[in-house]
Amino acid sequence: MISSKKIVLVGHFGVGKSSIMRRFVQDTFSDNYTVTIGVHILKKEIVIQGLNLTLIIWDIEGKDDIQKVRNSYLLGTSGFIYVIDPTRVQTFERFNQEIDFLKINYPTAKIVSVANKMDVVDQLEFKKILSQKMISIDYFASAKTGNEIENLFQYLAMKITQDV
Repeated sequence: MISSKKIVLVGHFGVGKSSIMRRFVQDTFSDNYTVTIGVHILKKEIVIQGLNLTLIIWDIEGKDDIQKVRNSYLLGTSGFIYVIDPTRVQTFERFNQEIDFLKINYPTAKIVSVANKMDVVDQLEFKKILSQKMISIDYFASAKTGNEIENLFQYLAMKITQDV
């Protein structure tokens, strides 16, 4: 039996949500930036702990406030991937409040955070900034190089299947 789970990528515009999804599902990357309007959906079948799982991945348009996202995009979500861009502080200034919003309003959904574009910043310096702001990020990744993208989705899928 194959189980389907909805995964939603959230975060500001331009953080790389679409690139992360394309890297995971199609193993491709493009430097051409196109704004997501509304939602773009792809799916990928994986196996986690012997369970066949179809991830229905929603790449929604970026918003600078999670509360401005259409509720219909978020309903029924099994897991969120909250994406930040280490080159733009405004994408993680309200990180803790936005994670709290997701936890309160979608209590059954699992949440994983990722700093994308780590190929263009000094990881140690960036981790110092996060520490000063008391921000805890799960993954430091790059959709461009593919670094940690597979692990990010595998980890979220594992967290989700622990409830199955």
